[in-house]
Amino acid sequence: MATEELQAIIERCQILEEEDFKGEDFNLFQVAGQKCLEEGYAAEVLEVIQNEKNKVIVKSMGWNLVCPLVRCILSYKQEDEKREHCLKILDQLVQLCNPKEFLLGLLEQIEQTSGEQISQTILLLLQPLQTVLLKLHSKKSYSVGLSLSTILNQLSLLPVPYTKTQIREDKLGLCQCCNAVVDFAKPFVDEVVKNMEASTENDDKELKEELLKFCLKSLKYPLLIAQLDQLHEDIEEDPLRHFAAEILGILLDIKELLPTLFSHRGSRNQNWDNQDFLDVERKHSADSLACLSYLVFVQYLGIDCFPMSALCNMQLCRYNQTLCTFFQLQDLVKVMTLCPMEHLRKKSLKILQLYIDKFDAEGKYTLFRCLLKTSNHAGVEGYVIQNIKNQIDLSLKKANDSKWFTGPQLVSLLGLVLLLPEGAETDLLQNSDRIMASLNLLRYLVIKDNEYDNQTGIWTELNKIEQNFLRPLHTGLNMSKAHYEAEIKKSHNSKAVCSVTVGGEKMPNMTTEMQLQVLRSALFTFDLIESVLARVEELIEVKIKTIT
Repeated sequence: MATEELQAIIERCQILEEEDFKGEDFNLFQVAGQKCLEEGYAAEVLEVIQNEKNKVIVKSMGWNLVCPLVRCILSYKQEDEKREHCLKILDQLVQLCNPKEFLLGLLEQIEQTSGEQISQTILLLLQPLQTVLLKLHSKKSYSVGLSLSTILNQLSLLPVPYTKTQIREDKLGLCQCCNAVVDFAKPFVDEVVKNMEASTENDDKELKEELLKFCLKSLKYPLLIAQLDQLHEDIEEDPLRHFAAEILGILLDIKELLPTLFSHRGSRNQNWDNQDFLDVERKHSADSLACLSYLVFVQYLGIDCFPMSALCNMQLCRYNQTLCTFFQLQDLVKVMTLCPMEHLRKKSLKILQLYIDKFDAEGKYTLFRCLLKTSNHAGVEGYVIQNIKNQIDLSLKKANDSKWFTGPQLVSLLGLVLLLPEGAETDLLQNSDRIMASLNLLRYLVIKDNEYDNQTGIWTELNKIEQNFLRPLHTGLNMSKAHYEAEIKKSHNSKAVCSVTVGGEKMPNMTTEMQLQVLRSALFTFDLIESVLARVEELIEVKIKTIT
């Protein structure tokens, strides 16, 4: 009986310390819990979760129940008591589970849904997702951005309702989800607004970047193609217009007015050195500018909030010509990575993407190989790897265009991606952009490519990937964390002031507290890499077991 199996694994784990849990324990807990839920024993599972004796077990293993929980909740009717039990289980898991692991579990569940269940799943998991993110406290910017991006990627699979009847019925839930996502983002907007003037915390700037990415992406889809009504007495009933107003409101709240958002000069408050932000701006700025112009100058949304001088500058931005179109590829990369002028770095990235988009699949493939071999910059390499992922996704969706980004050709390209440049000795902090992009690509391939079809060749290359990438990464993480932890202990015991020289110019001295902040930030980066690495390995292990 399912409940007996669950109780057996619980009793087995109760006598163990958390560090003594084995992979077999996790699998048995997941299988037994899933069987209980699917067979209608939600009340019994809830009792196990609420038992104080099982707190450590639930913290480590509970996130594995997200998938079966969501399936059961969506299958039960609103008034079903079993649905209420499942919702209470979900709430308990949010409170008890490791936030990082539970976050990955929630995002994976959102990412794997399709069709009519996309909006249902998003609406169900937004509140738990928000709660988990808020538990991350100050180190949550990347996770907030990843969550918003995952949600919008899934919503982009839903058609935008066009007629008034379609908007009113909202059969696939796009309109409801759009406005729910705005509510989801509000605590993070409030945090940025609260800390914008006084705070010097880098995470606030990063959180602002992630919210800006969210707005840009929302303007491209669904707002760019939404049929917004002209002003009339029923205008407040249009949910997409309401969503547009909320997005514009976020831009205003975080002080990213139209001219500073899109002019190459940028805002005096901006400090965008993050390659991820440049990546998003490259993809969406032209369409987003068009949509924002339409919302302000045609729909008159928020126009009263902009000073006349800003509106004039906005008009001038429309006629700004593309810069640096004569640069060759290598010179362009140098501008992207070395130029001290922010607006030229941003422009060069836009131009690089335009350059990439000009090629067919074979040309893109050759260009990516060239950039991976010659750029010698982790940010550029991470950007290229994201482009590779996009091309693989297109190829898997279109069978007639799969030669260069599936099969043997892709295997050869992945040989340049899924490795550490200097093995376990690689500087993981300096290469973190590349490593995270590589892990996310590998995670995508494991999830999307069926091991029986093996369209990407990933499953026949698994041993080589483990040898060249996963094992050295494990070793490198252990070495790096040990080194930085030792440095933290040393800093605690020393009151010395550290001096730094950059490009031959002496920078202001670093106090002990500043040194500790840098070291802790590095450890957080390693923890993030380690979490994604663990998830990738778990996905691989699960799929291998299904084969055997």
